[in-house]
Amino acid sequence: LSLSLSLSLNCFFGKKISESTMETYSKDDKEAIKDRQREGFCKEACDMNSSKRLSDDILPHILNLYGSCATPRDFEIYALDATFEDPLMCAHGIKQIKSAFYSLSKVFSESRIVEYSIKENVISPRRREILIDNKQYYKFLGKDIDMVSLIKLYVEEGKIVRHEDWWNKKPLWNKETVKLPLFGRIMEMSRRGSMLATHAMMRFGKDPTM
Repeated sequence: LSLSLSLSLNCFFGKKISESTMETYSKDDKEAIKDRQREGFCKEACDMNSSKRLSDDILPHILNLYGSCATPRDFEIYALDATFEDPLMCAHGIKQIKSAFYSLSKVFSESRIVEYSIKENVISPRRREILIDNKQYYKFLGKDIDMVSLIKLYVEEGKIVRHEDWWNKKPLWNKETVKLPLFGRIMEMSRRGSMLATHAMMRFGKDPTM
């Protein structure tokens, strides 16, 4: 009987001590628990935001540029000193990039990207590479032109710093990509000349009157 009573008392008081300790712990650390919950919520929100691709914001503007329906706002995706290159032109600075894309409607009666797939690579926390595998359509002098292309966008701090358009997915010819550096230099100069002529024709990147 004595042993049984001893066991019962130990269980009773042990339970009370445990409950008291739990209540004390819960009361003392209530704010700490709330802080941890808030931190967890913030971390989850940050993870959700980081999962959103930068290309989701940039793509609508790229489609407008290639669709000959660009507005001044579409060029806000570029850094002021950004470059644009394709096999015909080599633009330096946002003014020349505007001239390059505003000129599309002067040359083609229709132009647009009709198919595309996107891959986004994170180079560093503030640098991205966006690859747009696409098919472009143009109408020139009544003739339909279909062309496959690889658009490469290099992004820093949320702004495009370099935009390359590889027609037929072939690298652009320059002194670094051809076997004869002199030939590459000539091709670069030719594209720069073409860009300067287009830039003058488009009134040096002046936004059209809406």
